[in-house]
Amino acid sequence: MTSTDVIPAGLSLSVPDSWWEFDIRPEGREATIRSLVDERARAFPELAPYRSDLTAMLRKMANDAYESGALYMGCMAENFDGVPLSATVTVSALGAQNKQGATLSTDPRAIAGSLRTINPRREGDAWRKVTTVDIPDVGTAARTYGVEDVPVAQGDSRTLRMVLTQTYIPVPGTTDQVVLVSGASPVLDLAEAFHDIFDAVTSTFRFV
Repeated sequence: MTSTDVIPAGLSLSVPDSWWEFDIRPEGREATIRSLVDERARAFPELAPYRSDLTAMLRKMANDAYESGALYMGCMAENFDGVPLSATVTVSALGAQNKQGATLSTDPRAIAGSLRTINPRREGDAWRKVTTVDIPDVGTAARTYGVEDVPVAQGDSRTLRMVLTQTYIPVPGTTDQVVLVSGASPVLDLAEAFHDIFDAVTSTFRFV
């Protein structure tokens, strides 16, 4: 694992050394993506034929993360025998309020109680489990994990089925702020493995 320098001040997260981290804001995105792809292609010549594919994949990941309100994104973008494998971990700041603006509890167990499980009716259906986890030096947090249908973009009725792990971490000293660490991948065949990866990455989260 390596600690990132592009996550906002006051937060810390580590991702595997092979992952990509860069400024997801539009003003810094293109230059850093090009630089990272060039650097990786020099270090790993086998990636050179996939330079344009990797650039496009990273650009889309960064744009989707930024449009969703994420503060940070770390991502895996690799190509194995012509098959793209991708995953992202994003960090977002949320206000613990309902649609009417009323402040909700930031107690992890209360958050978990407000989250809905999804029970599949048959094999291949979307599913979601709700639990709580203990993060070292942080404490208890609410979590959902499963395989879910998520919107292609904000306001878009189209959905994409994703492996998804979302962890809701209360911000110390506040009663209405939660940090959401979200891991997602479209590689459904590796759902269990990606849930483990997202758990390992989230367990490195710290307030600093």
